[in-house]
Amino acid sequence: MKFLLSAVLFLIGSFAVVAKPVPPRPPTTPIPKATKAERLKTLVALPNFDEVTATRLQIFLDNNDFGPGKIDGQMGEFFRKALVHYKRSHRMRETGVVDQWLLDQVPEPFTTYTIPPEAENFVGPTATKPSEQAKLKALKYGSLLDLVAERFHSAQGYIRKLNPGMNLDALKPGDTVKVPNVLPFKIEDLHEGFAQPNPAFATRKVYVDTKERFLLIYDNDQLVAEFPITPGSTTLPAPIGVWKILGIATLPVFRHDEGVLQHGVKSETAFHLPPGPRNPVGILWAGLNKPHVGIHGTNNPETIGRAASHGCIRTANWDAARVKELVTVGNMVSIF
Repeated sequence: MKFLLSAVLFLIGSFAVVAKPVPPRPPTTPIPKATKAERLKTLVALPNFDEVTATRLQIFLDNNDFGPGKIDGQMGEFFRKALVHYKRSHRMRETGVVDQWLLDQVPEPFTTYTIPPEAENFVGPTATKPSEQAKLKALKYGSLLDLVAERFHSAQGYIRKLNPGMNLDALKPGDTVKVPNVLPFKIEDLHEGFAQPNPAFATRKVYVDTKERFLLIYDNDQLVAEFPITPGSTTLPAPIGVWKILGIATLPVFRHDEGVLQHGVKSETAFHLPPGPRNPVGILWAGLNKPHVGIHGTNNPETIGRAASHGCIRTANWDAARVKELVTVGNMVSIF
């Protein structure tokens, strides 16, 4: 009998050691369930649906911290996810149906941007190889078009489409460009350094859905923001589990180490890449208590949700800048 009891306790103990705890999921709140017809209704079935309507809706969600991905006048996967999460945050039916009142929130979808002289301070030489990037003083935008597109959360192709006949590859200070009327991402407002703890956000929690590819931020049971992400890759996936933010750096220097990037193991050979919007981790590094893993920006916003990352949680720079303002050191990050 003692032998059997010991065997059972051994098995239970062994199971407890190898079993991995399930990361917590986002809180659920009582919300009216959508009907089957509502769930199946498509966005393109909207009356008078066009690129302008799509842009207005993308801007509305983006301005409210529910990122639809890059603004391009198209109603894609990330738009629908942002809309559903916006509705969840306001205790509405979680459907992809666009109500008329949403269309009325952005009466003017476009504005103009006159390029100021100081914009040239953020444009400079580029390089693709880490050995060459390490020699530069900063990893700046490759062109003024690159700067304009990221400033207004847009695909470069969409900026070109909004400005037919204009040579956007030869932009210069003083030129005026038609752009989406979204709250701009201002690279000039960022400064190198570490964010100070914000006691008001101490209880906030971050949830990373690696399958659906989005990041949620909760304040107690209230959903306050959602952004599209790239969560790791097949060979180096984002680490499932519960972590916490150890530090938040703006305009960080990036240590490019092939051992870490390919295998998650630090090597003796590395390049230190200077800060800037075209640094591989973009304008932000929020490091987790998991070595070499963090939430960060990107040097190529049009690949978010599509191209793989090296085990980290990658966002567009304009979203990374907002994540910085919505979380604080010590916040729990649940990756599932």
